Amino acid sequence: MTKHAQDLAPSLVQPSRKKIPLVLKVFGILLIVVGSLTVATIALSAFGISEGFTKSLSDYDTTTLVIFGVEVALTAVSGVLYIALGVYLLRNKRRLARHALETLIILDISLFLCDVMVYGFSLQGIIASLIRLVLAIALMVYIDPSLSEERELRRKLRDMETKERAEEGTLGRDETGKGYIELDFFNLFWIFVVCCVLGLLIETVYHAIVFGGYQDRAGVLYGPFSPIYGFGAVLMTVALNRFHNKPIAIIFLVSAVIGGAFEYLTSWFMQFAFGIVAWDYTGTFLSIDGRTNFVFMCMWGVLGCLWVKLLLPRMLKLVNMIPWNWRYSVTTVCAALMIANGAMTLFALDSWYQREAGHEPTNAIERFCAEHYDNDFMEHRFQSMSINPDNATRVS
Repeated sequence: MTKHAQDLAPSLVQPSRKKIPLVLKVFGILLIVVGSLTVATIALSAFGISEGFTKSLSDYDTTTLVIFGVEVALTAVSGVLYIALGVYLLRNKRRLARHALETLIILDISLFLCDVMVYGFSLQGIIASLIRLVLAIALMVYIDPSLSEERELRRKLRDMETKERAEEGTLGRDETGKGYIELDFFNLFWIFVVCCVLGLLIETVYHAIVFGGYQDRAGVLYGPFSPIYGFGAVLMTVALNRFHNKPIAIIFLVSAVIGGAFEYLTSWFMQFAFGIVAWDYTGTFLSIDGRTNFVFMCMWGVLGCLWVKLLLPRMLKLVNMIPWNWRYSVTTVCAALMIANGAMTLFALDSWYQREAGHEPTNAIERFCAEHYDNDFMEHRFQSMSINPDNATRVS
């Protein structure tokens, strides 16, 4: 916070501790009941598994059973957190409640991904997940102590600071000195977008040089974006932000490990959720299940070094070219468009999987995708991907 803003802070607003409204206390009681029922149901199911159910499990492969087991475990943990969150709300422990909600959001996203890999997409499941996510975010924003007690103060100070730092050219830098940039939504979103484009450009040039010819390497339905590089860059930034002034060797090693692990898990999810193989490094040096290898881990290491030492400072200057009083509205619009693009891509991929599995469209979304994103369109758009339902782990 700048000295000018600090001097004006007391005169802007006097923060006060708020009580939890009655409706949230009732909601807390409901959370305790739901969480208790969830944990009890899973516990009773674990002790009462029938012989017929055990037999039916033998119809599925090991990977499907492992994912199903993880899903059960995550559900049990979620039940415990529902109970904890309910208790925190009743006791007005806002900070603890916020942490519980943050964990629940991560668990809910993980459960959704497990659901996709085991059962595929269902409209009811997507709607239920979105409702839970929106409720959790809204509740987290409301109960967050820094927001609920000082919302007006922080808004005014933020506007003052943003304007001053924009004029000084330091907007987006981490003022604490612990890292290079502030890890806020604005910075991370534009890192994602810029690296989606840069990653696609680099991969396209690499393919043209090594294999010859042009191949569309895009990862979404519309635009020059490859999300794996965007998510990888966000992951790298979060992990390496405090390493920006460390030796190159350390940055290289951390980047190689994180990049390789991310590439492996992405390949694993795409195969077992959609039967998609987007890359296969089988037979190459130090290949790990064909999902990553030594060369590409080294490439992630080099990219991490270039990113932290060279590209990130320049990207920050590029992003700061957005006028400070437009940055939030522009980012909101672009984020909404990117989310819509990603959601439509997932629907199109799932419909492609269903068609390859021999299933007829059963709802409006699948019929829309069959008409506008048929097999020819998908094969032309996602030229580096091949899809085989036999590779997936779905039970239906």
